[in-house]
Formats: sequence, C-alpha cells, structure tokens
Amino acid sequence: MSETNNNDVARAKLAQYRSSIDNIDAALVHMLAERFRCTQAVGHLKATHDLPPADPAREQQQIARLRQLAQDANLDPDFAEKFLNFIIREVIRHHEAIASENGKS
Repeated sequence: MSETNNNDVARAKLAQYRSSIDNIDAALVHMLAERFRCTQAVGHLKATHDLPPADPAREQQQIARLRQLAQDANLDPDFAEKFLNFIIREVIRHHEAIASENGKS
C-alpha cells in the first residue's frame, strides 16, 4: 500500500473519531443542560424553604461517589473530582443568586 493510501486511510479514521467526539460533546452539553435545569429547581426549593445554597456533606458524598465511578470507568479520579468541583461551584453560585432574588442571603 502506498504512503498516499495510508494517509487516506488515516484521514478517514481520524474523521470517524472526530465525528464520534462531536457526538459525545453534543450529548455532554445536553446532559449538563438537563443537570442544570434540575439544580435550578433545587435552588428554588432551597430558597423557598430557607435552606442554605451549599450542602458540604452532600458535596463530599458526591465527590467520593464520582471518584469511584471514574476509577471503575478507568478515568482519572482527580480529573473527575476537578470537573465535579467546577460544576458544584457553578450550582452554588446559581443557588446563591436564586436565594438573593428571593430576599434570602
């Protein structure tokens, strides 16, 4: 097989991988959107019942759970924890904003 044919095969395979990556990225965005719709509802519930925006015990449970899921899936648990911490910070920021809108601190 010539080098040109090898490059064509490699380019075709690369296009397949990239197509799969694009599909996964789209699914991740939709899943994150759904997750944030749910956490917004939680934020409203907390604000209505004067519950704090953050729940450190729940956050620690979720981090431990996600680290185990990551390990089971052969994903770096440290990466998974950093990703979840980013999401948690954003959720808390939303909950604080909702509480503020409802006259809570």
